[in-house]
Amino acid sequence: MTAKLLLLPGDGIGPEVSAQVRRVLDWLAKNRNFAFDLDEDLVGGISLEKTGLPITDKAMEKAMAADAVLFGAVGGPQWDKNAFDKKPERGLLRLRKDMELFANLRPALCFPALTDASSLKPELVSGLDIMIVRELTGGVYFGEPRGIEKLADGSRKAVDTQLYTTEEVRRIARVAFDLARKRGGVVHSAEKSNVMHTGVLWREEVTHVHETEYEDLKLIHILADNAAMQLVRNPKQFDVLVTDNLFGDILSDEASMLTGSLGMLPSASLGAKDAKTGKSKALYEPIHGSAPDIAGQNKANPIAAILSLAMCLRYSLDDEAGAKLLEDAVSSVLNAGLRTGDIMQAGKTAVSTTGMGDAILKALDSAAR
Repeated sequence: MTAKLLLLPGDGIGPEVSAQVRRVLDWLAKNRNFAFDLDEDLVGGISLEKTGLPITDKAMEKAMAADAVLFGAVGGPQWDKNAFDKKPERGLLRLRKDMELFANLRPALCFPALTDASSLKPELVSGLDIMIVRELTGGVYFGEPRGIEKLADGSRKAVDTQLYTTEEVRRIARVAFDLARKRGGVVHSAEKSNVMHTGVLWREEVTHVHETEYEDLKLIHILADNAAMQLVRNPKQFDVLVTDNLFGDILSDEASMLTGSLGMLPSASLGAKDAKTGKSKALYEPIHGSAPDIAGQNKANPIAAILSLAMCLRYSLDDEAGAKLLEDAVSSVLNAGLRTGDIMQAGKTAVSTTGMGDAILKALDSAAR
């Protein structure tokens, strides 16, 4: 079987880290007989500059037909004053919406070699392994009505609507419970049921799914603000944490910093499984931004992008062995003391973007012997 992949490097450091992903894909093709058909297109600011759109219909057609989309990053200060529908980020939002990627998986994993790089005490993050499951296509980012209107007295009013339905909550809950069944068997569900009607609905529907389909697992309800506090107080209490779009955006970024750097962490955005094939539409991306301050300088950390490819192998291409191979190669390189600037520590060896890619490929070569 040939995997059909679409690469969307995007803006800023996106093309630099995506280039290292290409190198790993070439290694997989050569050394593991991994057959893939790789296409590439524009997204974000570069697409705006060349086509006038944050993503074109043609690029969307490619994304819809692909087994998986490998995404770099979008955005930059040169587009900050663009109209809302001409923001680079609208390209990513369209991908998520049109592909119906409702489940965002963000692992917060602390590699042993980076325990000291965390902002927390080593004993709090040593062995950390959390999976945050964020609902991605509903909630306040998509709810209607929304917008800014001018009032009669000349002032303005802004409205964003937080909206969830039964099925939206139940389907993301099932993703979380399915993951927990393969992990530690515990799901924390975060919301604000004390002050928000959507929080009440969220708690009730997650409870329903648990009681009717996953009673063998443990469910713990937690208010989102308490979850934020607990992530820095005692993060290892969490196994799988499921939450809505807004809280997931915040909590996953907070959890990422427990591991030392945004440059280390991948993510997967998955759609519903096709009834006939069992496959899901999927997009994989590092959670870091476009980092325009270091773009083009060969300084970016490509590890999150490479680990995003590992997630692609695991969740879209059913290649657990390949995913583990990439993860072990990254761990080996970190254990050897190589660091890009974002994770640099005293006594370690500084390397560039391509230098880190070289080291990971060398580790893969060693593992393949």
